[in-house]
Parts: sequence; C-alpha cells; structure tokens
Amino acid sequence: MLQNKLKQRPKNLNLFTIRLPINAVVSILHRASGMALFGMLPFILLAFQHSVSSKETYFVLTELLNTWFIKLVLIGLAWAFFHHFFAGLRHLMQDIHWMTSLQKARFSGRVVLWLVGLSMAIFAFVIW
Repeated sequence: MLQNKLKQRPKNLNLFTIRLPINAVVSILHRASGMALFGMLPFILLAFQHSVSSKETYFVLTELLNTWFIKLVLIGLAWAFFHHFFAGLRHLMQDIHWMTSLQKARFSGRVVLWLVGLSMAIFAFVIW
C-alpha cells in the first residue's frame, strides 16, 4: 500500500517552475559566491604580485583595470564578496539562534539581498 502511494506522487521535473523560498536562494547564492571568490583568488594574487614587482607592471595593471570589461568583472567579483559577506553574517546570526523563526529568517534574507544591491550600486558608481 505504501509503495503505491509513493509511485503516484506527482513529479515536477521542470526546474524553471520550482519556486524556491528566499532562504534557499540566499543560501545557494552564498555557496556560489564563495566558489566564485575562491576561483578568482589565483588571479587576484597574480595581479597583486605584478602590481608590487615594478612601476612599469603597476602602470600596465592600472591601465588594464580601467577597461570596461575588467570593470564588469570587478563588479561581479564585488557582488560575490558582498553577498558572501552579508549572507555569512546572517548564517552566523542563525548559528547563535538569533532570527531562527521562519518569518525572521525570511526578513533577514530580504535584508541581505537589499544590502547586497545597495552595496553593489555604490561600488559600481564609484569605480565607473
């Protein structure tokens, strides 16, 4: 009897119709931003190494960083940093059992997304 009920469950295999709660979105983006930051770390360290090696490479690097494509990459990297930072603070607050009710967790997820958006707007305005 139990096996018949399991076989008759409706299945939704279309991932575009699944609506995740805001807590899941913030958590998934926290992991994705951490992976993006970790993946960009070798390039950041390489750029830092070249920037301190000589004056000529420093000026070449500053010219490279002034291109529109690299500015877009930096904005994406800043998004990863800001999201990982604010969502990490949210996760730490939840670890100490603060904002653990569903309503407070949803509110804190919205606050994280708003803070990330505000920080990104300020950062993009400053570097452009």
